[in-house]
Amino acid sequence: MSDKIKFEQEFVIQSSPKMLYQYLSTPSGLSEWFADNVNSRGEIFIFIWDGAEENAKLLKRKSDEFVKFSWEDNEDDSYFEMRIIVDEITKDVSLFITDFAEEDEVEESKMLWNNQIGDLKQVLGSK
Repeated sequence: MSDKIKFEQEFVIQSSPKMLYQYLSTPSGLSEWFADNVNSRGEIFIFIWDGAEENAKLLKRKSDEFVKFSWEDNEDDSYFEMRIIVDEITKDVSLFITDFAEEDEVEESKMLWNNQIGDLKQVLGSK
């Protein structure tokens, strides 16, 4: 792995895991909050922002629990994962993000995720 730094963030989301998973794992769901448009061909997801395309490979997924992607132009083992965690006692639903960024871009990446998750919460009607 290169000198990218792994970081994790947790966001409380007021949604059922099943509904939330649809927004994390399908092109139509991801198009609503993560990118301007998303298409997929098998395990390859094409994310489009302002006309620019980025391809990511779906590495792993488990229904209603998590999705894990790797950007195709990666030359290391970095990935980004969106994991749904349900508190056993309170039944609160959290979205746990794992991502990697260059050392001088970690704070910027965290802010980007904060904005993206804000959009997701808006789409879901979550606070």
